[in-house]
Amino acid sequence: MTSYYGEYEKVWVSVDCIIFGFDHGKLELLIGRRQLDPGRGEWSLYGGFVAPDESLEEAASRVLHDLTGMKKVYMRQVGAFSAVDRDPGERVISVAFCALINVQDYDDNLRREYGLEWVSVQSLPPLYSDHRMMVESAIDLLRRHIATEPLYFNLLPDLFTLTQLQHVYEAIMGEEIDKRNFRKRVKTMQFIEQTRLIDKQSSRRGALLYRFNKRNLGSSSSFKL
Repeated sequence: MTSYYGEYEKVWVSVDCIIFGFDHGKLELLIGRRQLDPGRGEWSLYGGFVAPDESLEEAASRVLHDLTGMKKVYMRQVGAFSAVDRDPGERVISVAFCALINVQDYDDNLRREYGLEWVSVQSLPPLYSDHRMMVESAIDLLRRHIATEPLYFNLLPDLFTLTQLQHVYEAIMGEEIDKRNFRKRVKTMQFIEQTRLIDKQSSRRGALLYRFNKRNLGSSSSFKL
C-alpha cells in the first residue's frame, strides 16, 4: 500500500464493547479483569484493536461475537474517546459500542472462558481508564432513545410478563414508575401483543405472557411511558 502520510505519527484505534443484560430485576454489565498491560488485573470492558481490513462496526461485531457467540444483536455506537492520556501504553483512540442481550441466551461457558462477570450497573467497581465514562455515556444514550425505540425487548425473552417489562424499563431509566399508568400505556402499544400463555413460575396466581410484534411496530410513534 502506498503511503501518503508518512510525515504524520500513527495512532492506534480500538473498539470497546459495553454489553448490557437484565437479570434479577437489575440492569447488568459484562466486565472482566484486564489480561494485558497496562492495567493488568483491573476491571475492564472487553475490546480489541481495529484490523486494517475492518470497519469499526465489523471490529465491534467480531469482539461481541467472540465474547457471546451471538449474532444479530442490537448494537449502537456510543462515541469516540480520545483523551491524549487515556491509555498510558500508547496513543489509543477507542470507539465504544453498546449491545443489549438477553442473559438467558448467553452461553455461560463463554463467560467463564473469558473470565467475565455480570455486575449490576448500580454497584460497579472502579474500571480501567475511561471505561466508566463509556458506560455512563451508553446509559445516557439508552435513556434518550428508549422514548423512540423499543430497546427493552432486546433484554427480555421472547415471552415476558408486564411486570418483567416494567422492571426492564425502570432498570434502564433508573427510577420507579407507576404500575397502573405503565399498564394503561402498554395497552395502547400495538407492537406488544398478549398471548394465551400463562407464566406460573413468577406468580402464584399466574401472569399473562406477552410478546413483541415487529410487524405492528410502525403503528406507534412513541414508546415513552
